Amino acid sequence: MQIDENLLCKLESLSALKISEDSRAEVVSQLSNIVEFVEVLNELDLSHDEALSSAANGATPLRDDVARASDVIDSVLKHAPAAKDHFFVVPKIIE
Repeated sequence: MQIDENLLCKLESLSALKISEDSRAEVVSQLSNIVEFVEVLNELDLSHDEALSSAANGATPLRDDVARASDVIDSVLKHAPAAKDHFFVVPKIIE
């Protein structure tokens, strides 16, 4: 696929971008490099590889979900202006 002025104009309108005249040649060059890279990827033979729909089959080990005792509530509430029964005390705003 060749990036030319017509394709650049179409991409401009689809992306709602306006490319200035002095940077058009640079953008065409960069887009051409991207397309060339993707075309190289298309040359790979992937017929013997299975398509992956999930990497959860052992790719990321998960830790066990084990409950642990914590004093986070007490340490946070000791810095609160007012607390009662493990909750913050705030002014009533609804009558």
